[in-house]
Amino acid sequence: MTTEPSPASSAQEWASWHAHRIVTVAAPYGPLALTGTHWLADHPDGTLPGLPGVWREDGDAIVLSAAAGDGLTADGAPLTGAIELGADSGPFEESRIAAGPRRLVVLRREGLWAVRDVDPESAARRAFRAIDATPYDPAWTLPGRFRPYGASRTVRVGNADGRERGLGLGGEIAFTAGGTEHTLQVAVEPDGSLWAVFADATSGHGTFPFRFLRPAAPAPDGTVTVDFNRSLLPPCAFADHFICPFPPPGNTLPIAVPAGERAVLTD
Repeated sequence: MTTEPSPASSAQEWASWHAHRIVTVAAPYGPLALTGTHWLADHPDGTLPGLPGVWREDGDAIVLSAAAGDGLTADGAPLTGAIELGADSGPFEESRIAAGPRRLVVLRREGLWAVRDVDPESAARRAFRAIDATPYDPAWTLPGRFRPYGASRTVRVGNADGRERGLGLGGEIAFTAGGTEHTLQVAVEPDGSLWAVFADATSGHGTFPFRFLRPAAPAPDGTVTVDFNRSLLPPCAFADHFICPFPPPGNTLPIAVPAGERAVLTD
């Protein structure tokens, strides 16, 4: 027999989660440190704004050419000459290329290459104070059910950088709020957890225009906890240079969800 957590313990867990989120966001190489995303297709000469070296696309890789005066390192060693790079997949601080404390992170989306400039001395990081979030409310921790699609789908959605890209969707979660059933389309992550990009009636009115929700992997019978208390601000709420997808059609809820993260607080 399982015992439901008490409201007090759930509130304490949420408070710890919220505090950890603030620490993570404010970390030297957290999202506040991103100061630029430069697409190679926009710079055919290989010179990227504010970045040393020459960056050129070469099929399934980027070739970075550097001189001694560029001050670049690769895997911690001074870089001179040319090096072939693939896309970075880990945290920003684990990227192969650095320029002093900055990390130059290789990104690939839909066959296009970009380099991200991650600077722990960014103005956004210096100005950050906290994340405004609604206090924990057990009414917004809801039972739900995951309904997988027979085959994954891809929809084209706008992104925060003004471009349109594909968003893969593996199913939907259904839940009841205010006596009415609602659904959100979700992506299925490699570990089985879910990811929804959603908006609601509060979006743009006291909260960021859209948010993320990341439920844990559903149980074998499809049941899943839909905890809006852990609604997340997307990375582009912290830095303008992220390419966050907007909610896909159907993921704007017709109700207000007064729970979770709302806005970035700065000095």
